[in-house]
Amino acid sequence: MLTKAESLGKKILLPVDTTVAAEFPNPIDAEIAVENVDSDKIPADKMGLDIGTKTQELFAEAVKSAKTVVWNGPMGVFENPVLAKGTIAVAKALAETDATTIIGGGDSAAAVMQLGFADKMSHISTGGGASLEYLEGKVLPGVAVIAEK
Repeated sequence: MLTKAESLGKKILLPVDTTVAAEFPNPIDAEIAVENVDSDKIPADKMGLDIGTKTQELFAEAVKSAKTVVWNGPMGVFENPVLAKGTIAVAKALAETDATTIIGGGDSAAAVMQLGFADKMSHISTGGGASLEYLEGKVLPGVAVIAEK
């Protein structure tokens, strides 16, 4: 997919660093010890739970020149204050851009609403997978029924 995108002159941004921890926070909002590592060097005994600081800057910078941004899925475990930094950084960047911003998926919708950025987004849908399929050109059953009437 990356090769195809490149041949079409498209750029796909992937995380370059990751916030990792030894275990998932329990309860979800519990204090948790984290460290930032390069995304290709995540230790076997750790799990990635948010994008890292370099990736936050990379994504925020990319949004500045975008015309349209489709965001499906938070950057990390946004319900935890320690692991919400990536989601906050991306939501803030989207709120400050002139781009058309389409937020898809229940968790992404909840994140931008809870963080106070919902009124800055062009469109918010709780149908993440359905939103992507619609943008892909697939016929959605609920839309097809409406079109028939």
